Amino acid sequence: MDEIRSILVHLDASSGAMNRLRVAHRLAATHGAELDVLYAVTPALLQYPLTTSTADGQLGALLTSMDAQTCARVRADFERERADIGLTNLAWQQANDLPQFAFVPRAFEADLLVLAKPATDESQEAQVSSDFAPSVLIESGKPALMLPSVGAGAEFGRTILVAWKGAAASARAVTAALPMLRMAHSVHVVSWDETGGTAANHPLPVERFLSRHAVSAKVHRCGHLKGDVGELMLSMAADVGADMLVMGCYGHSRAREWWLGGATRTVLSAMTLPVLMSH
Repeated sequence: MDEIRSILVHLDASSGAMNRLRVAHRLAATHGAELDVLYAVTPALLQYPLTTSTADGQLGALLTSMDAQTCARVRADFERERADIGLTNLAWQQANDLPQFAFVPRAFEADLLVLAKPATDESQEAQVSSDFAPSVLIESGKPALMLPSVGAGAEFGRTILVAWKGAAASARAVTAALPMLRMAHSVHVVSWDETGGTAANHPLPVERFLSRHAVSAKVHRCGHLKGDVGELMLSMAADVGADMLVMGCYGHSRAREWWLGGATRTVLSAMTLPVLMSH
């Protein structure tokens, strides 16, 4: 895309929610984009399904009260953050449906989503399932900036690594990242030969695409693929000093569950830098 005009950030009950808001605000300010938030969590009654089968009215009321207290805490944090940043026009919005069902329709309105790295060990604290972010990515078709658990630094996007694969998801991710790629100090492209082909001397399609959009990139052709490509991507990101990774998200639905491709699964589980993904 040529411009980022609207950003939607997901807020949940985790300790990293306000960091997500700060990152989204910096992006919105840099690109002149509108910023929206949506607080969407799983109700406690559904988060602890075993309790609902034997729950009486008092337990149900207690769980509902817990939800209200959590929401009030996150909203208070939001209001403090909004005041500190000076976002007087940013309105609090919260979902009344399950997170995924509420967030995807709102994602259709945005150019870019800001989501948290999926983490099974944090899903209870966050009150969202560990497959929330991948599901939103796949079902909405919108690009998302995934943030690691450790948070993003004050500055990222100065050195960007593009993991190129000749596939639609990869092409969409590069297109979505164009506004950031244009502003980067340096851009690297890494590609592995997954077919054993002999086109090593020909420019990659992404080279021509970036050149036509005035983005200069250093290309790293790594030959025949050996090992876990997700691990290789993260290793290359460290080697070139990248503070952001751009890649396609691969996955599909099977029996109402999302199955992620190996590279996507590895990066989402081990990422320590922001990753812009598109399905």
